[in-house]
Amino acid sequence: MENSNNKKLYPEQFLDFNSEVKVASPGRINLIGEHTDYNNGFVMPTAIDKKILFDFRKNESDDNCQIYSLTFDSYFKFNLNDFSKAEDSWKNYLLGVIDEIQKLGKKLKGFDCIIKSELPIGAGISSSAALECGFAGGLNQLFNLNLSKQDLVELSQRAENNFVGSNCGIMDQFASVMSKKDHIILLDCKSLETEYIPADFKNCKLLLLNTNVSHSIADSEYNTRRAECEEAVRKIQQKYPEATSLREVSFGMLEEFKTELPKKTYQRCTYVLKENERVEKASKAMKSGQLKEFGELMYQSHEGLQHNYEVSCPELDFMVDFSRNKDFIYGSRMMGGGFGGCTINLIEADKIEEYSEEISEAYFKKFNRKMDVISVSAGEGTIIDEFKA
Repeated sequence: MENSNNKKLYPEQFLDFNSEVKVASPGRINLIGEHTDYNNGFVMPTAIDKKILFDFRKNESDDNCQIYSLTFDSYFKFNLNDFSKAEDSWKNYLLGVIDEIQKLGKKLKGFDCIIKSELPIGAGISSSAALECGFAGGLNQLFNLNLSKQDLVELSQRAENNFVGSNCGIMDQFASVMSKKDHIILLDCKSLETEYIPADFKNCKLLLLNTNVSHSIADSEYNTRRAECEEAVRKIQQKYPEATSLREVSFGMLEEFKTELPKKTYQRCTYVLKENERVEKASKAMKSGQLKEFGELMYQSHEGLQHNYEVSCPELDFMVDFSRNKDFIYGSRMMGGGFGGCTINLIEADKIEEYSEEISEAYFKKFNRKMDVISVSAGEGTIIDEFKA
């Protein structure tokens, strides 16, 4: 169906859609602690006030499902008993969730779903985790699967690892489901122990600046970084069998293996160990209201990501460098997997508009590309509402 402006409308079967379950699943930011989650380290994420919205209803079929994305204006259907990987990547996050739910022995039946996203793709705010967790949460409610929040987090991570093929850690899914409004999570990715820290930024706000760049190497290099860290652990384990991840590796232990590890691998591990220290320092700074100290740790994090972990890119580095020596910006760093996406900036609230105009102009002049400005606040995790027929 098309209207006179050639804009596609709902497929006919989605007209007059009466929702049985509605879900709002948020994206996330990570204040500090990048690439540490899959190394069993520390992170400081929270959900944001921008979400992916889902509407679910059961249909009359035993095993046929229909999904329509308003965002991509894309429709697809599949059979619960016979589906395979799709060419469109966004569909695989959903199919991966179905796959993991069924591996748990949970019974699904035919359903329809409409999805609308407020999250920019490729910005490093984990639209993929929001998609997985919101979809899993909605199916859990629709079919009374009795999965806990922790179950939803873990199966969503497995969906991305096993079906999509991205070897991500647990931070994104955990933040999307478990966050509390107006709080930051200090998350231990080894034990999953959490501490909720009030998101009191005083006269400051968090500002995301989206490079609108997504370099093609991002996914493959992400998996490469994880493999490098795991290879280092295997080598260190030969002498220290208790070191099952970089979390159990001390600076002294790493130094012992400096000559045995490739130079790049040693740099990766050094970054991870230092970043874990920075997260712990940042949590203390946040709790004591030392925002300048917190911001300096953000800058140090970026330098490590740029030079040791090597997951930044010229556009991100330009944005971080542009923010330096401005007394109203306390900290800035790249956020997310890297090679594009956003910087996260701790900035005095009354300077946001002026600074956004200044850096937008400079960025366009440098790269002939527009950037996006996204002001965010710490939001609630996945919210699910049920409507009885």
